[in-house]
Amino acid sequence: MSKKFSCIVAVCENRGIGINGDLPWKLKQELKYFSHTTKKVNDADKRNAVIMGRKTYFGVPESKRPLSERLNIVLTRNAAAYTFPPDVLVCGSLQEALHKLDSTDHGEYIENIWVVGGNSVYKEAMESDRCHRIYLTEIKKQFDCDAFFPEIPNSFVVIDNDPDTPSGVQEENGIQYVYKIYENKQQ
Repeated sequence: MSKKFSCIVAVCENRGIGINGDLPWKLKQELKYFSHTTKKVNDADKRNAVIMGRKTYFGVPESKRPLSERLNIVLTRNAAAYTFPPDVLVCGSLQEALHKLDSTDHGEYIENIWVVGGNSVYKEAMESDRCHRIYLTEIKKQFDCDAFFPEIPNSFVVIDNDPDTPSGVQEENGIQYVYKIYENKQQ
């Protein structure tokens, strides 16, 4: 059976999501939310998968990668040029990654699949009929960015937040942000 997946992203007012392979802002609580949300499972015997592009993977501080307690899947068309730890699954495309999760042993131990960036991976993900939700943190400020989040397709509409997703305006280091969840209504 084909599992659905969700995207999770923090976006500032100019649709920016990153600069020089890093996050343009320092928001500890927002990072904790990302970590909690992408690790959360109902079945303690399972874990989640996080799918990301190569630049996003190498943008994670070395001490924090691969992301703990999750199956890290890195997309690159040139896997031989880079060294990845043995527990990281390297795939040539989002389709290949999803196929491996559908058809191999990896999949039966995975509860949720999260797409965590960057731009081209998000774009391909949102065009997929398997993209169920987008967990979007809307940062109420403009930052200098060189990576941007693609336009969200019209098939996605804002729904009520999950019970453990904070509602209303959050603030940290003088920066305000709001957690939103978009769901694909064409499914």
